[in-house]
Amino acid sequence: MANVTVIGAQWGDEGKGKIVDWLASRADAVVRFQGGHNAGHTLVVGEQVYKLSLLPSGIVTGTLSIIGNGVVLDPWALKAEIEKLTAQGVAINADNFAIADNCPLILPLHRDLDGLRETAAGSGKIGTTGRGIGPAYEDKVGRRAIRVCDLAHLDALDSQLDRLCAHHDALRAGFGQPPVDRDALVAELRDIAPYVLQFAQPVWKRLNQVRKAGARILFEGAQGVLLDVDHGTYPFVTSSNTVSGTAASGSGLGPNATGFVLGIVKAYTTRVGSGPFPTELEDATGQRLGERGHEFGTVTGRKRRCGWFDAVLVRQSCAISGVTGIALTKVDVLDGMEKVKICTGYRLRGKVLDYFPSHAADQAEVEPIYEEMDGWAGTTAGARSWADLPAQAIKYIQRVQELIETPVALVSTSPEREDTILVRDPFVD
Repeated sequence: MANVTVIGAQWGDEGKGKIVDWLASRADAVVRFQGGHNAGHTLVVGEQVYKLSLLPSGIVTGTLSIIGNGVVLDPWALKAEIEKLTAQGVAINADNFAIADNCPLILPLHRDLDGLRETAAGSGKIGTTGRGIGPAYEDKVGRRAIRVCDLAHLDALDSQLDRLCAHHDALRAGFGQPPVDRDALVAELRDIAPYVLQFAQPVWKRLNQVRKAGARILFEGAQGVLLDVDHGTYPFVTSSNTVSGTAASGSGLGPNATGFVLGIVKAYTTRVGSGPFPTELEDATGQRLGERGHEFGTVTGRKRRCGWFDAVLVRQSCAISGVTGIALTKVDVLDGMEKVKICTGYRLRGKVLDYFPSHAADQAEVEPIYEEMDGWAGTTAGARSWADLPAQAIKYIQRVQELIETPVALVSTSPEREDTILVRDPFVD
């Protein structure tokens, strides 16, 4: 039996929550390995809707759920999310939930800095969620972060606070803000510490024990490959590596543990916030995709930009992340369209490209080359086998996998967990 790593292969919002929930019901442990509470997953189980931002999707099924060291953790957001899920009847305790004790914390000063920067940037805004994710990662690599394990040693925090405040006080002064209130910060940490520490442990050790016992581990990524800080549409990216390789460094298991890499891919393309988007449709078709797909961010509520499927971008994502197979979601949103288009290449100043260039100016200037296909009159919604799909929808799916040079492993046909066509079982590599 194989472990499975799930990543988004576009700009996030591909429907990872439903797929991870479906897989989590068959896994023994689920691990979040990067990002923070800027990620949003919506799970639909029967009549109940769960909205997760930080907790691994497996928590809803009672599967052992772990926040790895590659995540930046807002302890107050964690508590609020746990309380909300508990009110919905989800049991969360130290038996089924763990946090890496070397996980960096998102502090109020990180949220402050995030907001100050975005406000001051004007037209240069990146479009962050304002939740302090980027500044927290900066402090991690700057070796001045406060981590979960530090919550058990708050009386010995002075030297770390000296480094942290020396950096942030200078930045705050540049924005005309007062210095960090160290006493207030320590008081807030002292108040939240017992709550967080009940879940804290060396999760690398627990995961290695789980693996040695032959259990199946599901690695859950946030955002998407096109938002990766190295491989995404820089600077309009997130602050962490979102590619599959991060599952190893962000969890404490080696790279040989990540197993089958499942890339989640929407049957069209969406993006939240600023940045290049070659196939964006700012017309009635784009509006139709947004309305039918209910394209609003789970975390921010912001309207998503919509466009045709971009095979160039997805092929690039699959190559960079070593994707074994894709899960194609939201095919039903294309139901009833007379024609559908797929981007197969770009034109840039007279040259044809089969990849997305790295420079922002080139990214903004590329023009998509489209291949047009007939749409389908029937419905794909709720289909659970190939026989349930219209013939033209099957042709579309087959063309997608040809163009991205990666096979389809799953097809999701509605937000419901069981409305899934299984082509290849990721847990049986």
